[in-house]
Amino acid sequence: MILFPAIDLKEGLAVRLQQGDMARATVFHRDPSAQARAFELQGFKYLHIVDLDGAFAGKPVNAAAVERILESVSIPVQLGGGVRDAATVEAWLEKGVTRVIIGTAAVRDPPFVKQAARDFPGRIAVGLDARDGKVAVEGWAETSELTVLDIARRFEDAGVAAIVYTDIARDGMLQGINWDATIALADAISIPVIASGGLASIDDIKAMLEPRAARLAGAIAGRALYDGRLDAAEALKMIADATAAA
Repeated sequence: MILFPAIDLKEGLAVRLQQGDMARATVFHRDPSAQARAFELQGFKYLHIVDLDGAFAGKPVNAAAVERILESVSIPVQLGGGVRDAATVEAWLEKGVTRVIIGTAAVRDPPFVKQAARDFPGRIAVGLDARDGKVAVEGWAETSELTVLDIARRFEDAGVAAIVYTDIARDGMLQGINWDATIALADAISIPVIASGGLASIDDIKAMLEPRAARLAGAIAGRALYDGRLDAAEALKMIADATAAA
């Protein structure tokens, strides 16, 4: 079970949005690479990065900031936002990203995602962001008519490393992760699922470690870490203790 600290990039800064709204961004660090180093020093084992501008633009926008992060840490990094073609996937992997997350293209172009998963085993994840159960695309600016489960099932047996599932209504709102929907998704597919959107406190870590959540691969923490509502040391120790006891 992995707890991923999130760094969302907007105009080169580390920010957090509320419900995916670019107009509701709070700047938490002006130097994302320094924030990444801080997370590594706190003991986190894997970093989650989103190029928010890239998600809207459909291509990488914050590449310079991502590259500085990659130079600053030794822990693996998963990255999403603006990944719409094979060249972008290859470029990020060559620069040192461990796992690339594909969102909009998973809805628009499933064959591209399946081919990428074949070409780079274990290094492609699918990002599924839901608004009222329907998947949103283009930086959450548009909502499709497809459910999360509809799309997730497309990638069964395709070699996708993980599904990152976000409940947009809860993202950045500190209301707690939608565990019922996330666990239901994990139980319905064979692909590992990472929970995202609204992680608020140590109670979410406890929920992630309950037996009913055993099929989850982990969760992403953002605003709660920046606000100090979630103590990193306490959360990581709880996860380590649970893993050791398993």
